[in-house]
Amino acid sequence: MSAGGRNAVVLGAGMAGLLAARVLADAYDHVLVVDRDELGDVAGPRRAAPQGHHIHGLLARGHEIIERLFPGLTAELTADDVPVGDFGTSLGWYFGGRMLQRTRTGLTCISPSRPMLEQRLRRRVRALPPVSFAEATDIKGLLTADGGRRVTGVRIQARAAGAAEREVAAALVVDATGKGSRTPAWLAGLGLPKVPEERVKIDLTYTTCDFRGPLDPDPIGDGVAEVCVATPSSPRGATLARLADRYSLSLYGILGDRPPADLPGFLEFAATLAVPAIHAAVRGAEPITTPVSFHYPASVRRRYETLAAPPAGLLVLGDAACSFNPIYAQGMTVAALGAEVLGRHTGPGREPWPKAFFRDLAKVNDAPWALAAGGDLGFPGAEGRRTLATRLANAYVPRLRTAAAGDSALTEAFLRTAGLVDPPQAIMRPGVLRKVFFGGRSGGSPDTAAGAAA
Repeated sequence: MSAGGRNAVVLGAGMAGLLAARVLADAYDHVLVVDRDELGDVAGPRRAAPQGHHIHGLLARGHEIIERLFPGLTAELTADDVPVGDFGTSLGWYFGGRMLQRTRTGLTCISPSRPMLEQRLRRRVRALPPVSFAEATDIKGLLTADGGRRVTGVRIQARAAGAAEREVAAALVVDATGKGSRTPAWLAGLGLPKVPEERVKIDLTYTTCDFRGPLDPDPIGDGVAEVCVATPSSPRGATLARLADRYSLSLYGILGDRPPADLPGFLEFAATLAVPAIHAAVRGAEPITTPVSFHYPASVRRRYETLAAPPAGLLVLGDAACSFNPIYAQGMTVAALGAEVLGRHTGPGREPWPKAFFRDLAKVNDAPWALAAGGDLGFPGAEGRRTLATRLANAYVPRLRTAAAGDSALTEAFLRTAGLVDPPQAIMRPGVLRKVFFGGRSGGSPDTAAGAAA
């Protein structure tokens, strides 16, 4: 990175970091992306991102933002046999074993693996003239000035034997290092008050195994996935997805219920799902990986917007600011929403004001946090603050989903909100309320889990 011009540093080369680098490339002369992994052009899980083994969903709003930032990406993935479809017709959505009525929504669903999507974005970001990468490099700390009131860069050290620590000056540092972010500790070291946090403890474990196709029977066909969402009455969940070159099944349990990481135990767990078609599809299939588990103890939201005077020159986004239970598939989309906020607060010759940035970031995090934290708190054993709004939502949303089993308009309303395209208030509109409470409720879609498995 040159000493001349305006420099920015992005900490972390995951989804949030790549999206931040793409946005900052329009505003800064040099953008350095620092990551502890050797990145290269790998399309497999990275050591620093163990969740990459598991199925990741990109919600409709996230797809819209990423396609705008990287035009042609969807066409590129389609050409590489990545399944692409409509959120309402290419996915089977099951709650308590009942499937929402399929309907065309116009919302695009793409199904690359997370490592593959990162690889494609990384290629695009590497090609941007202002951007360079410092791979296999540890982040040692911040550089500050004015008594800690301004961040002026970072200290980094390559992992190569004998490498010396070096300082990188920057007008802006963006922390996109994920849930393990050290920014709260760094700010405490500068004498700032502790960053307030909200937590919802869900004690979730994912276990994933990949299978060779074709599946027989195949519940997906030319679609994208079958999604069995955990509910208080059926607290085990799963997603069976068709990827570019294989099928992947992620099982999950909550509140300490852990899908086994041995194949017999994995299949036994799958047999207990409220959607028997999922187990039927894989019980005779050929596994091509060993089951691997990932534990997620709690959703965490760090309230940087409450700090009276956060230091200039330092911003935080993605999971480093707000980390969600992964069953809601919000992480990549919220990273994209954060990148949009970053774009609004940066520009040629313009320095962002952290207080204003964190205030706007909190606004875009409000809806996904309400959906995810509220959904988790519907499970009696989940630990967290249950507001009146949370209790009302957890009484209403199950009724909405039940009604949507026989009403395509309600399915569309639910998926547009769950996809972060419409705000949560949209499912409370008079027309939706009328259908939920007074009409559109039948015995359910003919395509239900009870009749889907042999």
